Amino acid sequence: MTVPYQTEFIDLCMRTGVLKFGKFTLKSGRESPYFFNAGLFSAGAAIAAVGRAYGDAIVASDITFDMLFGPAYKGIPLVTAAAASLAERHSIDVPFAFNRKESKDHGEGGSIVGGALTGRVLIVDDVITAGTAIRESVEIIRAAGAHPAGVLLALDRQERGATSPLSAVEEVREQFGIPVLAVISLTDLMQHMSAQGRFTELAAMQSYRDRYGLTV
Repeated sequence: MTVPYQTEFIDLCMRTGVLKFGKFTLKSGRESPYFFNAGLFSAGAAIAAVGRAYGDAIVASDITFDMLFGPAYKGIPLVTAAAASLAERHSIDVPFAFNRKESKDHGEGGSIVGGALTGRVLIVDDVITAGTAIRESVEIIRAAGAHPAGVLLALDRQERGATSPLSAVEEVREQFGIPVLAVISLTDLMQHMSAQGRFTELAAMQSYRDRYGLTV
């Protein structure tokens, strides 16, 4: 059963069109019955609600961290909103930073904006597809002498990779030995659809999961 912040987050995603149902061809070539696009969190109230969901998910976890990091580009508003929510709602005031895609050679220079990368750094992003942004983030964090504490995502699709029995999330966990958390997972989404009586969407997701989901 989903907890309140997860239910609110799913409702927000559906209301803003971030989460859509239908037929969508993914980069992997798979035809998915749902599609998630965090880039559509594009208004003030929506991104504030996202920050609350991320903050609540962090607090609900037992992860230990000293600061937050958001990979460019989608991770930038997400890490900002999460940091603001942690401070405002949970009295957890930690630094945050994000990277530029290209290093700046004037002004303050460098490729990192925000707080200096130190201590245990929690990476905040939307989803993991190929894991490229997370791997780059881990490299950036380690190069600064800091340590990746884990990853927080909006959604864990819980499906196998194209050439691996592991999901992209599991591959990151295995490669770097760090926890990967998510505000919601496919399991949470399916439970929500069931509770809402949306059995057409639920059946399509179950069929997709039967074909591409992780084997337990």
